[in-house]
Amino acid sequence: MALLLSAPRRSRGSRKSRAHHLTPLLAAAVIAMPSITAVAYLLWPTWTPKAPDDNKRLPVSIGQTVFNVPERAFRVKVQRHSGPQERIDLSFLYPSLATPDAPRRVTAESAEDEPRALDRIFLSIAAHHDSLAPDTLVRTIYPRYLDAARAQAEDGLSMHAFRDGTPYAGEDLFIAQSPALVTRCTREAMTPGMCLSERRIGDADLTFRFPRQWLTRWRDVAGAMERLAQQVRPGQDR
Repeated sequence: MALLLSAPRRSRGSRKSRAHHLTPLLAAAVIAMPSITAVAYLLWPTWTPKAPDDNKRLPVSIGQTVFNVPERAFRVKVQRHSGPQERIDLSFLYPSLATPDAPRRVTAESAEDEPRALDRIFLSIAAHHDSLAPDTLVRTIYPRYLDAARAQAEDGLSMHAFRDGTPYAGEDLFIAQSPALVTRCTREAMTPGMCLSERRIGDADLTFRFPRQWLTRWRDVAGAMERLAQQVRPGQDR
């Protein structure tokens, strides 16, 4: 009987002992709680994606040549940052040369209602790595593949067709002197013809792309490309 009566006394003593040890821990937790809350607040992620700024420009270096690029003009999201890059791809509204709005989401219901007007001029800027300069291509490479019998000229713009069976088959070369314009265009077929015009600035080649149908107002297009080159590279040194 003495053994049975002594067991509860040891149990109550054990509980008192545990409570005695827990008291400091609970007190420390209460004291530390404000600090833990403050640290959690400071470390909690608060970043949210921001839309590109209408007026912000980012300095981007291609090779050793620095370009001043409108943030909203970037076509590829991962390229939208300052600093050195190998290539950037941009787009601008034509003829205003304003930066485009963010693309709208197209649904199955609205797909047929979306306008398909070709209203943008695209510009890619990439390091040339000492490849042939665009003007060298015009002087020494393209003439080898042109069909002299199919040359035409209208409104100050001459068209030279590339021969079939050459690397540029299905394309035409357009050249004007004032204002200066050199562009290579695919011919109209199942899809609208597109033109490509290149120029070199420093360590980079600028490649403009636009619809061939714009050549009906080729002087405006030539002026637009010149203004864009000045915008992204003020005081450019060719």
